[in-house]
Amino acid sequence: MKWFGCYELIDGAAEKEAVIVAIKGDALDEINGVVNESGIGTVEVDVAPMAIFNAFRAAYGQPEEPVLLVDIGAKTSNLLYIEGNRFFTRSVAVGGVSITAAIAKEYQLSFLDAEHQKISNGLVALGAGHTSQLDEAVAALATVIRNALSRLVAETTRTTSYYRSQHGGSAPRRVILAGGGANLPYTLEFFQEKLNLPVEFFNPLPAITLGVGVDVEQIQREAHTMGELIGLGLRGVGKSQIHIDLVPHSVEQARAAQRRKPYLIAAAAILIGGMGVWAFLTNAAATKAADEARTMIEQRDSLAPLKFQIDSLLKKENALRRIATGYTNLESEHAYWMDLISEVRGAFASDAVWLTDFEPISGFNPAKALGAKSAPGDRGNNGQEVVKQEFFSNAYGASSLNEIRNDANPAPKRPNAAVAATATANAVRIKGFWRENPKSQNLVSELLKNLREKSSGFRFTTKDAKGAEVALSDEQILAITVEGKPGDLGFPFQIILPLAREIPIK
Repeated sequence: MKWFGCYELIDGAAEKEAVIVAIKGDALDEINGVVNESGIGTVEVDVAPMAIFNAFRAAYGQPEEPVLLVDIGAKTSNLLYIEGNRFFTRSVAVGGVSITAAIAKEYQLSFLDAEHQKISNGLVALGAGHTSQLDEAVAALATVIRNALSRLVAETTRTTSYYRSQHGGSAPRRVILAGGGANLPYTLEFFQEKLNLPVEFFNPLPAITLGVGVDVEQIQREAHTMGELIGLGLRGVGKSQIHIDLVPHSVEQARAAQRRKPYLIAAAAILIGGMGVWAFLTNAAATKAADEARTMIEQRDSLAPLKFQIDSLLKKENALRRIATGYTNLESEHAYWMDLISEVRGAFASDAVWLTDFEPISGFNPAKALGAKSAPGDRGNNGQEVVKQEFFSNAYGASSLNEIRNDANPAPKRPNAAVAATATANAVRIKGFWRENPKSQNLVSELLKNLREKSSGFRFTTKDAKGAEVALSDEQILAITVEGKPGDLGFPFQIILPLAREIPIK
């Protein structure tokens, strides 16, 4: 098994201290492969603790007192003890997934349902008397989250003791929270209660300058989740303190070739320029004597192989350009899906409604009311699912897409000929739940109205029999359940939204 690693000496330390990082070669190649398949390339590979450390140094400088930076991620949390010029880091296997797993186990829920409960209703219970003011169900959920998060506090206390006894460090006097796992309400107060230290959220924004048109208020609300991103950005402009680079061998070779490219281009330019001058002088001399003209003809024939080589290079360039165009188109389609998700999240921002499914649909007929049955032979009017329901259990490398039959535009059948039709996604099916609220199920319709008014990625019109554009009614794209069984936490609804443009299924 091959390993890739690197190290860097820490400047200013009393003794020789170094940061040593290593990763399995197979894991690094797999990450690099995923990046390349997405249409982009790997420039540098950093590790999360080093990236967030660089962001901390750029934003906070060198605090006089020892600081503990707790970066709560999905599966792991990184603990960074920063003291003067030195620092110590440790990763613990406790994060947001641990909280979701605890909720799923306590309430016998699926992981997805537990995650929705955590996001929609979750908060961290504090000391005595806090949960007595909450709804009983919310208080019980908050207690489960508190118990799960207490594991991280225990690991933090144990790591602090190890850091002090084995590395001669000082106990932290201030705690800074970072990462998406710190988003639950009262997380800051919980750590402050447990560690008996002042706690604040991480703010790396002083290290950067925000561009024109950026929503400053939103960036400030989410600043504590951007430490690693800003740390990587600082590396790109040469302002990071720790420079860990775990690039695979293939990327290092590409870098070396890129460094040699300017010299090769200059040499080729000189060669081509010299040949041009030589040809010009030979042509001038050809006018003086027929003998020199014959020499020029021979020299022209000798250059014929170069034309073949140039034509071959031009063909390769065109082939590479087609590949690059495919990658850029794929990235554009990827960004289009992310914009659609952002529009839906913004329009359906409500504590009484939560979404569970966002599913591409092929062959949806917007003129047909949602839930209506298709006539015999009329396949595809209600759309076909693009992604398999059991995609999460697929074997590695297996496709998660259904086999889509494009019956709306069938290709002509020819004897002994295979005809492939490219299916497209023309709609998105959104599923979710709404719970009791003063507006009842009308709240879903109001949120759908918000999407109608602000969306640019969805189409809310269709053509009638005369070809005129008519608006789609709620009945054609929305189905709401208003009755359920006793004890239901919410009632399901379903929306099918036609896309503004069709996206090919790859």
